[in-house]
Amino acid sequence: MSSTNNQACTHIPTDTDERAARPEPGAAYTGGNSAGAAMTAKKALSLIVILLTGFGIGLGFVNRSRAQQEESAVQIQTKKAKAINFNDQISANVQRMMAEGRKTFRSDTFGDEAFWGDTLKLHQAIEGSKFGGVGPGISPKAALDLGLKVDVDALHKSLQNDLEKGRVDLDDPANTLALLKADAVVGLKGFFQGDSLESVGITCALCHSTVDNTLAFGIGHRLDGWANRDLNVGKIVASTPNLTPFANLLGVSIATVQTVLNSWGPGKFDAELFLDGKAFNPQQVTDGVRTGANVPGATLIPNAFGLAGFNQHTWTGAWGTVTYWNALVANLEMHGKGRFFDPRLNNAAQFPIAAANGFGDLTHIDPDDDLITKKLPALQFFQLAIPAPTPQPGRDFDQAAAKRGDELFSGKAKCNNCHVEPLWTEPGWNLHKPDEIGIDSFQADRAPDRTYKTMNLAGIFVRENGLFMRPANKGRYYHDGRFATLLDVVNHYNTRFSLGLTEQEKRDLVD
Repeated sequence: MSSTNNQACTHIPTDTDERAARPEPGAAYTGGNSAGAAMTAKKALSLIVILLTGFGIGLGFVNRSRAQQEESAVQIQTKKAKAINFNDQISANVQRMMAEGRKTFRSDTFGDEAFWGDTLKLHQAIEGSKFGGVGPGISPKAALDLGLKVDVDALHKSLQNDLEKGRVDLDDPANTLALLKADAVVGLKGFFQGDSLESVGITCALCHSTVDNTLAFGIGHRLDGWANRDLNVGKIVASTPNLTPFANLLGVSIATVQTVLNSWGPGKFDAELFLDGKAFNPQQVTDGVRTGANVPGATLIPNAFGLAGFNQHTWTGAWGTVTYWNALVANLEMHGKGRFFDPRLNNAAQFPIAAANGFGDLTHIDPDDDLITKKLPALQFFQLAIPAPTPQPGRDFDQAAAKRGDELFSGKAKCNNCHVEPLWTEPGWNLHKPDEIGIDSFQADRAPDRTYKTMNLAGIFVRENGLFMRPANKGRYYHDGRFATLLDVVNHYNTRFSLGLTEQEKRDLVD
């Protein structure tokens, strides 16, 4: 620095200065250069420390980053493993629910043998006096005439051969007992002590399964979910030795009970009879015209296939979905042992019998004694998984006519307004007041909100063509079967909504 003008000046070092300040290799610092050399050494040392520290920090960061990456990779793999494991759990649950649901549907009585066997003594009517029961007994021929079906896959091959060759006496009740012991009678389960039939119970499959008649009519492979249109439930129940419980419940004579039960006919059951006591529709009306008087209140047994994707599942409204109806039927109709709650049944004006007998809130039993509730989830799962059968063109319908009918279905005929493809009923709230569909309110008034359900049409060709059922029991549409054929239904709606369909269009719509 210069002191001549008292100003600080910045000295810009030159190459010469730099060379002068730089010691020669191997030379020692001496004289006036010692302070600068020491300072330079300290700076160098500080720089080395900083570099080493930075390297250490950087190395630590790299190590931590690597550890975090490794930990993250482990976590990802763990999450993936958990996800895969849970997917496996889902798959296993599907298989378990299907197996359990099918078993319940086909074989579970829910303990109802205490009612059908121990109380009504149905097993005594089956075995007959020759085997410790009462009356002539029920032979295999009589059982088939009542609409009971035989599962051919439950029979030993030798018995299948004997049946096929006519070597089995179908008039002998002993052979009915043999079929029961082989668990071959669909929906009817015998309880044996040795060779003695001690009791009998019923399962869901009694009404909601049939067979494909591969061996003979009424004997074949099971068709789960297909309504048994031949089953004469009323006549079977009427044959029980002890109808007193029904007579007491309804407040009528045993003779009256038998008359009502025998009025139902094949493929029908009256679930509301034991809730409201209304056995007959005094006046059946269609399109404003009286079409019947004192028509039996029993409704057609519905199919238990094609039920997934929509709301209400019974003929009449607000009874609920599949699992609600399963709970009601298992407890109140099959008389199994469980819990059921529906305060709507306390309405004495609409459901006098149910209200008087506390059906709206059954006795609160110990969960370990409840044979129904724990079976409902898998049972529902299985039923919702049953697909509707698919018709085959050229065999079940005319393909060209069906193509024309398809255009009418969603066009001029307006069927798709309610029977929405592919559910064939409305997605959402699929209920209607009686006047909307042009019929009387008798059956609707027996349901909580007094409405009818838009029937899902999946598999309707089975009924129209009478597959695996007696010819007399084919067709029959609406809840009470008032329309003999599908064409009759089309004619009804053609009138109700003034569609103006030609005769050819009606036939095409049927196809």
